[in-house]
Parts: sequence; structure tokens; C-alpha cells
Amino acid sequence: MKTDTIAAIATAMSNSGIGIVRISGEEAFLIADRIFRPKKGEKKVSEMESHTVHYGYIMDGEETIDEVLLLVMRAPKTYTCEDVVEIDCHGGILVMRRLLDTVLKYGARPAEPGEFTKRAFLNGRIDLSQAESVIDVINAKNDLALKSSVSQLKGSVLEKIRDIRQTLLHELAFIESALDDPEHYSLDGYTGELEEKMDDILNRTQKLLDSADNGKMLKEGINTVIVGKPNAGKSSLLNILVGEDRAIVTEIAGTTRDILEEQIQIGSVGLNIIDTAGIRDTEDVVEKIGVSRSKEYMNKADLVIYVVDSSTQLDENDREIISSIQDKKAIVLLNKSDLEMKTTKEQLASVLEKPCLIISAKERRGIEELEQLIEEMFFSGKISFNDEVYITNARQKNALAEAVKSLQMVIGSIRDGMPEDFLTIDMMSAYDELGTIIGEVVGEDLVNEIFSKFCMGK
Repeated sequence: MKTDTIAAIATAMSNSGIGIVRISGEEAFLIADRIFRPKKGEKKVSEMESHTVHYGYIMDGEETIDEVLLLVMRAPKTYTCEDVVEIDCHGGILVMRRLLDTVLKYGARPAEPGEFTKRAFLNGRIDLSQAESVIDVINAKNDLALKSSVSQLKGSVLEKIRDIRQTLLHELAFIESALDDPEHYSLDGYTGELEEKMDDILNRTQKLLDSADNGKMLKEGINTVIVGKPNAGKSSLLNILVGEDRAIVTEIAGTTRDILEEQIQIGSVGLNIIDTAGIRDTEDVVEKIGVSRSKEYMNKADLVIYVVDSSTQLDENDREIISSIQDKKAIVLLNKSDLEMKTTKEQLASVLEKPCLIISAKERRGIEELEQLIEEMFFSGKISFNDEVYITNARQKNALAEAVKSLQMVIGSIRDGMPEDFLTIDMMSAYDELGTIIGEVVGEDLVNEIFSKFCMGK
């Protein structure tokens, strides 16, 4: 493990009110001694008390670089569990670079991407799931994603995984003890008891794995496609949801020929929303390509919003869409309710059993009901992070899937009457897979790959 002293700019490289340069490592205080001059002749940085703030100047020899506030934090009660100095300077790009150059000149080296958080992990302050949640907090695109990431940062995933692994370890230890010392530890009738415990562990692990789909949507947003035949009002709906005129709206059917993508937030839920070309039979080559893409996006979507022109009768184009979304999570919107309705809710319900709302994009009626329905469909209207844990990381999901397979094999082997020493192979496999989630069983290459995705100052 590296113990040299690293430094980086911890704020965005743009002009702002304040910038922060972070230093961490064994020589953090000594380097600060060389470049920091207190305003009132205070003691040296290396003699200052922990978790204190000091006013002064950063100096390169006799040249003043900037007027700053300097924070002193002594190990182990720091982000990295090492001695840390943070310098709050003016937030200009040039001054931040000059200040960092000065820190590097007097003994630090440039931090690698994510190296501060990597050191926090290697020094045992956080586990790997908490480390990964740091970047999720930074990249959160909506309120629910932020709440989920903060929950993981506080150790919600660690607690669940550690509890499951502890149960597995206890049973592994008992089997090994019984095999080594049968006089004092009996395995008579044990497999029945073990099967019950493995069933419980499997259910708990499966519950975490099942949360991954919702977790992915929390983190990345719900992939939502607006479909309908031409001139049904799809582009008008997109413009209302986005809050600006992103799509061209005309009375001419087939105006939208390409795909329009927007990220929006409805309540506390993020949507990656796509407006597609109207679905109909056409001889226009360009429009035909747009229709083909519409069908492709519809098949991949988490949510389909099917916009129906209620001022017209359902036709073959509508029937094709209805057939395509029978097995999809979908909402039907009867648009143009400001006109005489020739397609009713009852008519739709007879051919498609999906939630249906009557709206008018022109008069902006029914939009709030749509937003509420989306939240209810995906998250029952709300998410509590006190007890629920949502897996938002693909690496963690894969590890859980492998652990579930191993646990299923354990249960299958018990029912097949396999010997206890055979059971421990798959039990240990599940234990190790779960260990990769929190970083207790993980290779250096994987750790380096994870932290390489972080920004430089984190």
C-alpha cells in the first residue's frame, strides 16, 4: 500500500467562489509547513491541533500565491485515515493550478483518479460498496438516486452482506469442526436445520438481487418511450414534460422522423424519455426508417407511454401498437380530449388492460395525474431507505447472481443427500462472491479499475 503523500484539486476546474486543494499522506503537515504562512504568526501546521481552521497565505519562497483558509485533520479521523490538509483558496482556475503546483513542488505527488477514496478503502474506513456509492452520490440524477446512494454510503449494503456472510461463516465453521472432531460435534439431523438456514439466506440474497432492476432505474432513470400513430400528440407531450419546445409540432402527420431523447425528472423519479416517429405503414423511405427505430426502442423500454388520438377511431396502426405492448409496462393516454372523443376508455379497456388516463396536451390537462401514476407504477409512490436496500451497481448485481446460484446448489445438494463436506464447497463459493461486493475478497486489478472511474480529487 502506498504511503507517499498525494495532492489534487478537489473542486471543479471552473471559476467559482472557492477552490479546494487536498493533501493526504505521511508528509502532509511537513509540506504544509513549507508553504503556509499564518496571518498572525501561529505555530507551524505540524504543531496545530486536529480539525482546526487557520487563516494565512500560501507561499512559494517569498512569492505569495493566495490568501487561504487551511484545515488540519490528523489521522485516523480523516477521509483517508491519513494526515490530511485541505487548502480553501479563491476559486479561479489559474490560482488553483498555481497552488497545486506549489504543493507538488514542495514534496507531494499528483493523486491518481479516485486515490483519496481508494486509500479510505485500503485503510479500512469504508468498504467497497461504500466506495462505489461515493461516485453514485456525485453522479446522482434525481432525488431517489441520491437518497439510495447516501443510504449505501452510510453502510446499508455492507450491513446486509456482512450479516449474510456471518451466518454462512458460522455454518461453515460448524461443519469443519464436526468433521475434524466428531466426538464433540455431531452432524446427526443437522442437514434439515441447515436447509432451513440456507433457504433463509437464499431469500435474503435473492431479495437484494431482485432490487437491482429498480436500483438501476433509480440510478440511471426509467427508459421511457412515447409511441403512437402520427399526429397523436406525442411531440406535444414531450414538450410539456421537458418544459420547452424540443420537438417540432405541426398538423402534418409524420413530422417526427428521427428519435428525440431527453432526461427529465417527474417528482422524485428520473426519466430517460424518447419521442419516436409515428407508427404507421408508409412508403416514405426516411419515415419508414423512423418507424423501424420506434419499434426497436419500444421493445427495449422500461416504460411505454402510448398516446392515442381520441378524436379518431382506432385503426390498424393502433392495433399493431396494442399488440406490441401487451406484455410491456405501459400507460395509455387518450389525448385530444378537448375535441369530440371517438375512442373511449371503455373501448381501449376491451383490447388492452393497461392504466389509462384522459388528457389534453393542448390544454395541459392530465399531466399531473400522469406523473403520479408513473411514480406509483414503479415505486408505489415512494421509497423508504430506512430498511430497503437497492442494488444500483452492475458489479454487485453479478456477484449476487453468482451467490444465488451457489446457494441454490447447496440446497439442491442437501435434498440429494450429499455429504456435508461437499456442501461446504458451494457455501464457500457464495461466501466469497458476497465478499467481493464489500471488498473482502477482491483482486488488486478490480480495485484499480473501480477507482479509475473516479474524478481526480476524490
